[in-house]
Amino acid sequence: MKRCPELQNLSREHHSALKLTLHLKRAAASGDEARIEAACVRARDVFVNELLPHFHEEEDCLLPHLEAAGANVVVARTLIEHRALQWLVRELEVPDPEVLLRFAELMSEHVRFEERELFEVAEGELGREALARILRRPGNAS
Repeated sequence: MKRCPELQNLSREHHSALKLTLHLKRAAASGDEARIEAACVRARDVFVNELLPHFHEEEDCLLPHLEAAGANVVVARTLIEHRALQWLVRELEVPDPEVLLRFAELMSEHVRFEERELFEVAEGELGREALARILRRPGNAS
């Protein structure tokens, strides 16, 4: 799907998250305790260093503007899923293949939701000029 340039950095981060979910799902299905433990550590590390900053950018920059534009349903779902993922990643401090799989599945569903719905609404409701102002990051200048 062609994404407007203003949202491409967030989309690239989504691609990285999807790659991570494949790794986590394979580890969860492996039954190998060491592999599951390593995957839980990796999930927590990536969450703190990559996903949490991504969530903050969406929550601090994008979502308030979408809420002001009346897109309350997609804003609410985004926030609910962000909190659920934060809860699940905390649960991964004790390695558990079922929690790892739930985290990976929710992350995968969440990324697809944001790409197919949240970003579509953002492009339609806010437009490229507003998105360029809202998401001031390298590579987002138009």
